[in-house]
Amino acid sequence: MDEEPTTAVIQRYLDALPGDQAADPIIRDLLDRAVGRLRLLCATFLHRSYPRLMQPPLNLETDELLGGVVAGLLTALRTTRPPTVRRFFALANQHIRWQLSALARRLDEQPAAAALAESGVAASPSSSDSCLSPDGRRMLAAIEALPEDEREVFDLVRIQGLTHAEAAGVVGVSEKTVQRRLNRARLLLAEQLADLRPAPSGGTPEATGDTPAP
Repeated sequence: MDEEPTTAVIQRYLDALPGDQAADPIIRDLLDRAVGRLRLLCATFLHRSYPRLMQPPLNLETDELLGGVVAGLLTALRTTRPPTVRRFFALANQHIRWQLSALARRLDEQPAAAALAESGVAASPSSSDSCLSPDGRRMLAAIEALPEDEREVFDLVRIQGLTHAEAAGVVGVSEKTVQRRLNRARLLLAEQLADLRPAPSGGTPEATGDTPAP
């Protein structure tokens, strides 16, 4: 017999959450059932957006990030009740970004603190996403600037790793609509990031009519 889809199980737990502290056992069961998807999300964000955190001195691993995210969600879900799987994973994404941004800030403050101690000259404040290249920041900004429907589907399929069928179930639309929105998102990203695609030999992207694939 096929295992029940993760999204369906998570929705059942969300529906069962009471509005008081008696929810703790259900919250723990919910996070236990969702841990596979959460681990995939953590790995995706870490490898694609914050690869520097995996290098010395932090040497951050996916499971370490996952532990912090699960702990944060355990606390958040005691007061927040996401009504749908869609909202639950939006909350999870937010906590992953918070964890990674905090770690990036801490890493960037280390050399600044050392310089301050040695020279007495205050260092410039570091950006929370300074571990990203300018092109990386442009890509993230382009994704954030997508229309809401396209951004949601792009996030579910390309970042969270859901299949088209799973994304359709989360959003409440047909698979054809998911495909259409995903194609639209890719087209918009290609237009916004056209200059980032390496030019083929013998011409520029403008000359050949090529645009970058997201």
